[in-house]
Amino acid sequence: MRAAIACLLVALAVASAAAEDKRITLPADNDHAKLAPGPHRDLTQAQCQFCHSTDYIVMQPRGGAKQWEAVVTKMIKVFGAPTSEADAKAITEYLTSAYGSER
Repeated sequence: MRAAIACLLVALAVASAAAEDKRITLPADNDHAKLAPGPHRDLTQAQCQFCHSTDYIVMQPRGGAKQWEAVVTKMIKVFGAPTSEADAKAITEYLTSAYGSER
């Protein structure tokens, strides 16, 4: 009986250690979701990916500076994006130049 209990305890310890070592690797964004080149692209990608993939950016309707400013403001004020005022301005500039209606 003691041997069976000892084997059970060893099996539980091994299973527990194996479960703790599991890792989840997320797939890379689809090529469709790669942000267009431009000033502040890396900042935009880093800040926006705190909450969502870049798919959400490239799928948005094209718009001017006012639209993108409204989107960035919504992300900060409604959804709590941890973005400074200076970074928000730079992100808006990038989105307007890369995904503006003039494109």
